[in-house]
Order: sequence, then C-alpha cells, then structure tokens
Amino acid sequence: MLKFVELTKKEKKIVVGLMSGTSLDGVDVALVEITGNGTNTKIDLIGFIEYPFPEGLKSFVLKNSVKDTSNVEDICRLNFLFPQIYFDAVKTLCEKLKFDMADIDLIGSHGQTIHHLPQKEKMFGYGVGSTLQIGDPSALAKLTGVTTVGDFRTADIAFGGQGAPLVPYFDYILFHSNDLNRALLNIGGISNFTILNKDKTQADVLAFDTGPGNMIVDLLMRIFYQKEFDANGDIAKSGKFNEELFNTLVLRDNFIEKEPPKSTGREYYGEEFLEPLLKEYKNIPNEDFINTVTNFTAYSIFRNYEKFVKDETEIDELFVSGGGARNLSLLESLKKYFGNDVQVKVIDEIGISSDAKEAICFAVLANETVCGNHSNIPRTTGASESTILGKICL
Repeated sequence: MLKFVELTKKEKKIVVGLMSGTSLDGVDVALVEITGNGTNTKIDLIGFIEYPFPEGLKSFVLKNSVKDTSNVEDICRLNFLFPQIYFDAVKTLCEKLKFDMADIDLIGSHGQTIHHLPQKEKMFGYGVGSTLQIGDPSALAKLTGVTTVGDFRTADIAFGGQGAPLVPYFDYILFHSNDLNRALLNIGGISNFTILNKDKTQADVLAFDTGPGNMIVDLLMRIFYQKEFDANGDIAKSGKFNEELFNTLVLRDNFIEKEPPKSTGREYYGEEFLEPLLKEYKNIPNEDFINTVTNFTAYSIFRNYEKFVKDETEIDELFVSGGGARNLSLLESLKKYFGNDVQVKVIDEIGISSDAKEAICFAVLANETVCGNHSNIPRTTGASESTILGKICL
C-alpha cells in the first residue's frame, strides 16, 4: 500500500495503456511517459505495438458476444485468458524496446467489451444499465506485478451514463485549441468523435458514437473475400456507388438520427444489421457493396455533425485516428462530405500516432484515476455527475 501512495505522488510515471476494441484483431500496447495530470498532462510515447490475438480467438469472442450463442463457462474462462494475453503483449513490447518491466509504474487496461447494454431495463423492480469488459484487471496486476486500473466504464454507467465515449476527456486535455474549433474522430469498429470548441470548457465538450466505423465493411470483407479488412480501401476504390443500397442503409439505420448522448456496438451493427441487406441486394457486385458501405460510413459521421454539432460548433479541423485512418477511400469520402471549409487530416500530423491513440488514452485515464481526477464528461455520456473512473488493482 505504501508503494501505491508513493505512486500517486510521482510527477513522472511510466504507464502502459492497453486497448482491445470491437475489431478484435489484437491488443494495442503503448508505453508512455506521463508528466503531470489534468490539463497539465504531457505525454511522450516510448513505444507501441499491435499484438495479434491467437488464431480463432476473434470468432470465439464474437460467438460469446451474442446472447443466442454465448456460454457462461466460455465467458468466465475468457475473463482470465485475456489478462494472460495482455501480459504477453506487455512483455513483448518491453523486450522489443529493451525496457525493464520493473520500471513500469502503472497499467491502464480497457479490457475486451463482451456486451454493452447502457439503456436501462426493468429488472426485479430496478432500472439496470450495464456493460461488461472482460480481462480482469486484478488478474493482470498479479501477473505483471504492476498496479493496474481497469473497468473504466462501470462508474459512469452507475450514474446513469452510457459508459462511453471515454476518449473525450483525453482529447480535451491534449488537443483543445484556443484558436480553432476541432473535431477528433476515431474510426475503430464504431466511429465516435469529440467536438472541441475553442471558446468552451471541459464541461462543454460534446462527444458521442456516430455509428459504424470499420465494423460493417470488415464483416463484408470476411463474407466476400475471407479477409479481415479492406486494406487501404482498395476494394472500395475498385467498386461503384449504388444509390439504391445507400438509400436503404440511410432509411434502416435508426442510430444515426438518434439524439446524443448515445453509444453503440456490435449489438446493433453486427450480422443482424447486414443479413437482410445481403439478401435484398444479392445481385450487387461485391466491390460495389464495399464502396457503398464505405461511403455510408462517411455519410453517417457527417450526418451526425450536421444534425447535432454544426449549429453549436462549426469545426475548422477534423483529425482522424484508428484503423479507419488507413482507409484512403473512407478518408476521401469524408473530405467530400465535409467540403473545403474543414481540413480533414490524420492525427499523426499533430504528433500522435493514429494507431496508438486509444492505447495512450487508457494510459492517461489510468494516471487520472490514481491522481484522483474525475475523467468522465457527463454531457457526453449522460451520467448524472462526473466521477473518478476505474478500479485500482494493487
């Protein structure tokens, strides 16, 4: 316990951030030197890797993320499997960097979302919103010997929030500008953005999930081509836009038009979303399907901006991160929708790795937790109050 008290007082900490998201390709591992906390935070990325999951784990987790095919024994075991994978991932990064694991002060682990049900449902007379991130942080703390913070979403949901998005706090303390209105767009499996108005404070930050990111395109790539994703957006680029399919997507996607705060996941944009479209439009060439869905993904982001953001904040810059930042067809579609008044850039242009951003975020959030800082933003999550996030596991 004395070691933890000393940790909270350190001005500089070496922190590992771990993020495994809805794409389920592997875990992102960032080793970061963090100085200070809150709006005084400074970060220096020491190293980053994408550590792949074992073959077959992706489909196994997907099976256990759906109520019709999940199994309580599988989920119980997965909860203890993930810390072992994360431990190996941290060791691998340290070996690559020739960095002594004993010098790590803190780990921030998002865990692997298995199910996300933030909307309250009546249960035995109580209203219950819930989320489940497996990969128990206590097990990871014991394996690594490093104090670990995990389960960041739970506290926000306890106060009636969506438990997401959590990145906006990180976005504000690192990227807020006094001169320009900025949007930080992360395109993982789901797309979400943070709106940073140059004249407003942290409490005014607006952020929410906009809809699909890579998820629908990735599903189609597996069905059509037995590939995990559309590398560089090449398949989309080779196809043609199908207006009828696009209009059907717009009509069927109720999430896009939903008022924030809002969050979503595989529960909405999974196979059930795609199945009727694949049956109805089975004669459309595969590459045209990919092209149209890629365009729709960009449209869904722009539509949310136009409907829920623009009246309050007209953005000057849009910085893109996540796997979608490598999809050139998606970037081109975003530039088309946002037009010449908005500079669409990959976040690497301001010194943050687009691949590493979310892993760095959870390193920073862990630091905020041990420093006793509130790091949810109620306006973005819908929580009744701000609070310290995460469980600290010694």
